[in-house]
Amino acid sequence: MIPKSVFEETMQRLDIVNIASATIRQIVSLASALEEYLGERIVHLEMGNPGLPPSQVGVEAEKRALDAGCAQNYPNIAGIPELKKAGHEFLRAFLDIDIPARCIVPTVGSMQGTFTMFLLMGQRLAGKDTILFLDPGFPAQHNQVKLLGYQARSLDIHDCRGEALEDALEELLADGRVTAIVYSNPNNPAWTNLTETELQILARMAEKYDVIIMEDLAYMGMDFRRRFGIPYCEPFIPTVAKYTDRFVLFVSGSKIFSYAGQRIAMVCMSPAVADRRYEFFEKFYEMPTFGDAYIYGVLYCASSGVAHSVQHAYAAMLRGAVEGKIDFVENCRDYGHRAHRAKELFFDNGFHLVYAHDGADNSHAISDGFFFTVGYPGMRGDELQSELLRYGIATISLPSTGSRQQGLRVCVSMLSDDDTFRLLEKRLRAFRADHPVVSGQAQECVAESVEP
Repeated sequence: MIPKSVFEETMQRLDIVNIASATIRQIVSLASALEEYLGERIVHLEMGNPGLPPSQVGVEAEKRALDAGCAQNYPNIAGIPELKKAGHEFLRAFLDIDIPARCIVPTVGSMQGTFTMFLLMGQRLAGKDTILFLDPGFPAQHNQVKLLGYQARSLDIHDCRGEALEDALEELLADGRVTAIVYSNPNNPAWTNLTETELQILARMAEKYDVIIMEDLAYMGMDFRRRFGIPYCEPFIPTVAKYTDRFVLFVSGSKIFSYAGQRIAMVCMSPAVADRRYEFFEKFYEMPTFGDAYIYGVLYCASSGVAHSVQHAYAAMLRGAVEGKIDFVENCRDYGHRAHRAKELFFDNGFHLVYAHDGADNSHAISDGFFFTVGYPGMRGDELQSELLRYGIATISLPSTGSRQQGLRVCVSMLSDDDTFRLLEKRLRAFRADHPVVSGQAQECVAESVEP
C-alpha cells in the first residue's frame, strides 16, 4: 500500500488540487507516478483506452491509401466521397435512419466533433447559450463547454428515469436558454441505456423548445442484452433520430473498430439541422446554413480536415460492417465478459453498483460493457478514489462526470488478462480487509450475465 504521505506529496508535485475534479489524463499521470514508487503496476481502470486489436481492414486500407500517395494532398474538409457514402449506408444498416452523405462530416475523433459543435450551438440563436448535460457524462465534454465560456446545466438521470424525465426536462428547458442537450448512449460512465420512452421524451422536448439533441454513439450497439449489429436487420440500434429531425449524431471509430489512435469520427447532421439558416451565421461566417458554417467556418479553422489516410481506413471499416465482413458488435463483446467478471470481484469485496438499472421500474439491470459505476458503504467518491489508488487501483470519481452520486467509474478495457484480474482481486481484498463494511451497510448486487 502507498503511504498517505507519499500519495499527498505526489498530488502536490503534479499540481492536482482536488482528485475528485481532476481530469482523466491527470489521474493517469498520478497513477504512473505512483507506479514508480510501488515498483509494480497499477491496475488501470481510469482510462477508456481500447483494449482490443485495431480492425485489420482499416489498417490495410490506410496502408493502401498511403502507398497510393494520398499524403501529398490536403483532404477535402467535408470528407472524402467514399467515407460520406459509407457513413450513409452504415447508418441505414444499423440504425435504420437515412442521413444524406452530404450531411456526414469526418472529425478528428468525437472530441473535436463535440467541441466544434458546442461552439456553433452557442452561436446559432441569441439568448440560447446553455448546454444541458444528461449526466453522468464524459468529463471532457463538460470541460469543453467550460473552455468555450458557455453556460451548462446538468440533469443526473439517476432519479428521473422513464416518464419522470419529462418533468425534469420541462423545468430545465422552460426559460428557453438551452440550445442543445448532450448525452452518450450507452452511457459513459454509468453504462445505462435510454429506453424508447425516454428517447421519445427527448424528441418531444427538442421540438417544443427548439433544442438540438447531440447524441454521442461512441459505444454504438454495445448493449449486449440484445443482438445488435446485423446489417439491415432488427433490432436496430436505438437512437433519438427515429423520433425527431433535431439531432446531430457522433459516431466514433475509436471503440467500435478499436481505431482510437488514428482519431476519426463522423458528425452526422439531419438535413433539417444542416440546412437551417441563421441570421448570425450569415453575418459572422457569411454562410447562412448550419452545415456550411460548421464545415467551412468552424472545422476548417480547427484542423483544415481529417488526415487523408484515416478517412480511407474508416470508409473501409464502415463498408466492411455493412457488407457483413466485420461484426463490430460481436468483436466488442469481450468488454461485456470483462465487466461481468470485474463486477463479481467488486461485489465480493463489499462494493455495490451506483447506476444499476434502466427504465423507471428498476426491473432491468444494466448491461455488462465498457464501463460500470461502484460505491462503497460509508465512503464519499473522492475518498474512495484516493484510498483505492493507494492500494494500486486507479479510477475516476463520479462527481467529475457531473453525477450527484457518490462513487467511481470503472473502465474494463485494460483488464485484458488473467494476471490483471488476479492483481485486482488481491488489491480489492486488501482494501476490504482494512475498510470493513459495518453490518447493515452492505448493498447486495447481482451481476447480469453477458449473452453467449
